[in-house]
Amino acid sequence: MKHVIIGNGPAGVVAAETLRKADPGAEILLIGGEPEPAYSRMAIPYLLEGSIAESGTYLRKTPGHFASLCIRELQGQVVSVDPVQRKLMLTDGQFESYDRLLIASGSHPVRPPIPGIDLPQVQTCWTLADARAIANLAKPGTRVLQLGAGFIGCIIMEALAARGVELTVVEMGDRMVPRMMTAKAGAMIKQWVAQKGVRVLTGKGVKSIAPIGTNPGLIARLAQVLGVGAKANQDGLAVTLSDGEEIACDLVIVAAGVAPNVGFLKNTSVKVGKGIVVDKRMQTSVAGIYAAGDVAEAPDLFTGAPFVAAIQPNAADQARVAALNMAGADAQMKGVLAINVLDTLGLISTSFGQWWGETPENGGSGVEFADEANGRYISLQFKGDVLIGATTIGHSNHVGALRGMIQTQTRLGPWKDALMKDPNTFMTAYLAGAQKAA
Repeated sequence: MKHVIIGNGPAGVVAAETLRKADPGAEILLIGGEPEPAYSRMAIPYLLEGSIAESGTYLRKTPGHFASLCIRELQGQVVSVDPVQRKLMLTDGQFESYDRLLIASGSHPVRPPIPGIDLPQVQTCWTLADARAIANLAKPGTRVLQLGAGFIGCIIMEALAARGVELTVVEMGDRMVPRMMTAKAGAMIKQWVAQKGVRVLTGKGVKSIAPIGTNPGLIARLAQVLGVGAKANQDGLAVTLSDGEEIACDLVIVAAGVAPNVGFLKNTSVKVGKGIVVDKRMQTSVAGIYAAGDVAEAPDLFTGAPFVAAIQPNAADQARVAALNMAGADAQMKGVLAINVLDTLGLISTSFGQWWGETPENGGSGVEFADEANGRYISLQFKGDVLIGATTIGHSNHVGALRGMIQTQTRLGPWKDALMKDPNTFMTAYLAGAQKAA
């Protein structure tokens, strides 16, 4: 039996190791698209802020780790897959056959179709190569404009702030972290960030990016904006926003979201939606082909609808299930649960499950509590007497209880009414439910 894994990120690594335990005699090939050892993208911000060295991003620290497990590694980009012949082709023309295939190819940063987006001073922050380029450009005092204030954008923002740059963040949504925070919570995070010296502009986009030195009109207009006697750095960039405002900067970081790496599946019968659609066994629409991690669109815990949950713990869970099934077992995911924990310049926020809630017609109800003066917020969302979603700010202790109640779909009974009156008593409700279950 030959198992081939496309992608050597967290999902690919966990799957390879799980396969080795489950199928000791199998041939395992792990394909990575970058020249570096297998590493975690989520560790890159810590590298940028100087907390770790590049080796600190590596998923496995011991040299020869994969060789010791008889897992063959191959660097290359997969360009096509032939499910009928059970083989794939890489950019160099090399072919690899497989009996079982796991696609853990992850995602790539989206570059919006903005004039000037391909200028050398415009960077994404997704690979170690990106991190090296940013470290070379983002010195203390460097004027940086970041496009995007989502989950990834906020993590990058933390690293940039630590480097002492002059930072402006532009977010098209009406609030910060719009895909994991309620309107009130997003506004609180924006206020916190502004107090830390970061300018945040929400509800705006970037219209164009241009070198200042190539446009005399831009130089004159920016000089007016900067003040009497000021001169625009002609080696810098001028970013024009959707409302016409022009901002001078030295570096633009694009953090406008990601898209799954699925181009090599073109002309195959593998079903692709927002990601590669899989069942609870992590198998795709084609027998013998599985998917896990950021690239996979798996059934949601509550609705069963396909859902992409691009977080590292989820990637590891999906990888284990996929690998066990590739080895002949019968393992299933209970369902994907959205889990987000974010540290934004020292402010801890979380969201779990269907944090946006359910409609009253479907039995939905919710409660919200905000203490802006003390930086504390909580929103709980219910379907009947089951907690299905939660959003918090400033609750660094015990938030795991919220995740537990959501994941176990605990029926709260009278505790639902108590939480509607005071959502801050969630820990008491959790303990009461745990004692009842025992």
